[in-house]
Order: sequence, then C-alpha cells, then structure tokens
Amino acid sequence: LPFFGSVLRRADCVRRCEEPLLGAVSRHSAAEEVRADFQRRVPYSYLQRAYIQLNKLEEAANAAHTFFMANPEHMEIQQDLENYKSTAGKVSLVDWEARQHMEDYSAGVRHYDKEEYELAIEFLERALKGYYSEDEDCQVMCEGPQRFEEHEYLDYKAGLYEAIADHYMQVLACKHDCVRELATRSGRISPIENFLPLHYDYLQFAYYRVGDYIKALECAKSYLLFHPDDEDVLENAGYYEGLLEGTVDPATIREARTLLRRHKLESHLLQVAAAGLGYAYTEPNYWNRYGARQDEHSVPSSISSEPEDGPRLSLTKKPMTKPDRELKEGGPLLYSDVKFVYNSQQLNGTQRVLLDNVISEEQCRELHRVASGIMLAGDGYRGKTSPHTPNERFEGATVLKALKYGYEGRVPLKSARLFYDISEKARRIVQSYFLLNSTLYFSYTHLVCRTALSGQQERRNDLSHPIHADNCLLDPEANECWKEPPAYTFRDYSALLYMNADFEGGEFIFTEMDAKTVTVS
Repeated sequence: LPFFGSVLRRADCVRRCEEPLLGAVSRHSAAEEVRADFQRRVPYSYLQRAYIQLNKLEEAANAAHTFFMANPEHMEIQQDLENYKSTAGKVSLVDWEARQHMEDYSAGVRHYDKEEYELAIEFLERALKGYYSEDEDCQVMCEGPQRFEEHEYLDYKAGLYEAIADHYMQVLACKHDCVRELATRSGRISPIENFLPLHYDYLQFAYYRVGDYIKALECAKSYLLFHPDDEDVLENAGYYEGLLEGTVDPATIREARTLLRRHKLESHLLQVAAAGLGYAYTEPNYWNRYGARQDEHSVPSSISSEPEDGPRLSLTKKPMTKPDRELKEGGPLLYSDVKFVYNSQQLNGTQRVLLDNVISEEQCRELHRVASGIMLAGDGYRGKTSPHTPNERFEGATVLKALKYGYEGRVPLKSARLFYDISEKARRIVQSYFLLNSTLYFSYTHLVCRTALSGQQERRNDLSHPIHADNCLLDPEANECWKEPPAYTFRDYSALLYMNADFEGGEFIFTEMDAKTVTVS
C-alpha cells in the first residue's frame, strides 16, 4: 500500500502540473508519420522554400542547412546550399536543431587537435555538463505514454503485475537507450562510439598539458570506470598519482560513477525480464573503445620532454575489417554474346565491371512492352511518384508482380518469364565474372522507368538519384559510410541493366566519399 500510495500521489501531481501549464494531453499527440517527418527535419525543407518566397535568403540558407544535417544524402538541398554560398558570399550557416552538448564536444576536439588545450578543456567540460543535463531530460521523457506493439488488440487483459511489467519494461528500455540517444548525431542511427568516456580521455590529457594534475587524475579515474583494463590510462593514472603523491577524492567522479551504476542496474533488470518474462533483449556494447580517428595530433604516443614516462591518450584505431573472401575478377562471362568493356582498374575502383550486349534488341523491346503493362508510379517507395527528385516521375515493378500479371493473363506469361530469366542471367554473370566461391543470392530485382517531367528541366541542378551506396548510409561530411539500416547492409553486389539510351543526361557516375569528387563518369 505505501508503494502504490506513492505512485498514485505522483500520478496526481504530474497531472495537476502538466494540464494547467501545457494543456490537455491530446494537444501533444501526433501520428507516427508526423513524428517521423519531424525526426527527419522535413519541416525545414518547407521552411526553406517559404523563406525564399519572402526573399529571406539567410533564413532560407539556415533552414536548408538544418535539414541537410539530418539528410546528408539529399543532393538537391546540397546544391541549394552551394547556391546560397555563391549568391550571398561567405555565409555562416546555423543548425537550428543542433544539440549543444554535441556542438561543444566537437568544438573541444577541434581545439584539442590544434593543441589549444585550455580552449579544449573549456568546451569539453561544458559538453560534459550538457551531457548529464540532457541525460536527465532523456530519462524523464521516457516516462511518457508507451506503445505496446505486441498487445495492440482488444482482448489484451493483463493482470496487475503483468500490466505494470509491460509498461515499465518499455520505460526502462527507453531510459537505458539514452546513452545511445545522446551519442547519436542528427539523422544518424549509429552513435559515436565510446562517446561519454572519450570526454574524460581527451580531458585527462588536456589537463596534463596545462599542468593541472589533480583534474588530469580525476578524468583518468572517471575514464577507468568505463574501461578499467585500459593499460594506457592505467599508466597515466599511476603517473599522475606519482606527481601528486596521492589519489583523488572519490566524490569528484560522482557523476560518472552514478550514471554507470544506474546503467548497469538497468541492464541487469532488462536481462532478468528477458529471461523470466519472455522479452527479447540483447545488451548493446555502449562503451566500445574504438571511438575516434587516430592522427598525429590527437594521439601523441608520449610527452616530447618525457618520452618514456609521459601519459598517453587512449584513443585506439579501429582495426580494419578483413574481407571474408579474397576479391577476384576476370572470370568467364558464360554467354558468347556478352561483350566485355571495362574492368575495375579502368573504372577506377574495385569489384567493378562494365559489359554490353547482355540482352538482345528483341528482348529489350519485349521488356519495354511488359513494363508498359505492369509498372506502377512510386512502386517500392510507398507510392511516392518522385522519390528521388521532384523533377522526374518514377515507375517500377518487381518480378513477382510480373509473374502475377502473367498468370492473370494481363501480360503474356512468356514475357513475364523473360523478366525473371534476364534477372537470373545477370546474377549468373556477376557470380562467374567475380569468381565467387559461394552462391550469389537475390535481394531484390526492380524494373524501373524514370521520366523527366516537362516544364521542370530548365535550370535543373539536382541529380536523378542522390549519390549513395546500397549497403551503407553515406555520410559525405564525415567521409564515412555507415553499415546500418535502412541501408541493405547484407548486400555484396549490385547490377544495373540499361535498356535504352535515347535520353539526355542520366550519366552513371562514381564519386569519392564526399559525394562531390567524380572519379568515373
């Protein structure tokens, strides 16, 4: 009774506080589609257009920049930003949705790389303070309404403790994920690895550089809470203690200790629930130590005046993943009509090939006839007729749809079968040419048609399809490609078969990771 009494009093308190200040709960509810649009910062794309109409170019540039930070693959917005820079000269772009603790952390690292240690300390300490403040907010926000995807049906009648457990496990999982949420940049899914411990790692070395050995030791001890077996930082802590002839007061590292203790308890409860209540849960590695890029400034091996005994920064370079097979090419093309054009070296990369005459003129015409009978606008993109650019209409169809239409008599079954057979032919050629020692399986086959919309081609400066990779999310600013959904991370090869060339533009290009520098056209 005392426990439930406190729960009831808390509920009454929250309701009496929230409704007078914020209004009814219904005012703050939104559909999932709306929430997703705000998560992707879609409103800023509209804002940019509105500001342009009002001739407010600075605000338009900032709105475009804010949208672009969460959508770095959006080439049209990227081109808009380039236009603003050329029109308005030097512009200082502002991300209106920037998370301050992230901005401070990035600024601190930049100053650290320039060996401006006092400024680095200022920004990194501010980033830490902001991080812990954001963590409190994140924890509170998790106590809002929850969705029960497994129980969204009318006959769900849980008992008292089951209902409490169902709701609380949703809240607990949300709170436990705050560590990932606070380390994830806008528009990304994967967090910055080892994010919170890295603050302390940078700081312990920066404080050493400015001669504040007490703070250096405090930060080293804080870092060791997360990675107690890190040899470099253990040595550093021993070195600082030798300089100080003592240890730090445990109270000075209370914040990190408290957060880590709570995080471990959350993890324990989630695993207990998974074992006893039938929840599916796998504990992520939130403190992966491969957390930053190595370079000559941010990873000094020692202090120049004390080459043997000086402290080191514990940033470790992530080992390069070794391919699970040897990359080869130049195998047989299997079909006598197929003509070899260029190999990987000629295409300025690896595992690339350009072939011609893969299908005959007659087969091409037949596929055109099939396409005209089965294609749907926006197929594969939830009905969006212009998913890649507003200046083109996109239509598509799958092998399955072609075969269904064939069996229904809406297109000749022989023609529908041709779509499948050509797909299979392409798969066999790729598997043979690259000398794969295991079977290459299909992920997806799409017959598509892109049509330039009349009246929208003048002054056009966007791409027909944004620069991208199929199996990772391209981040041009960071020169990275993140292996994470919604990219098709399981894909190893992609093949494109062009069936006509009677159009202007539409060149196929490869670029560097910056999505700007064209390496092949």
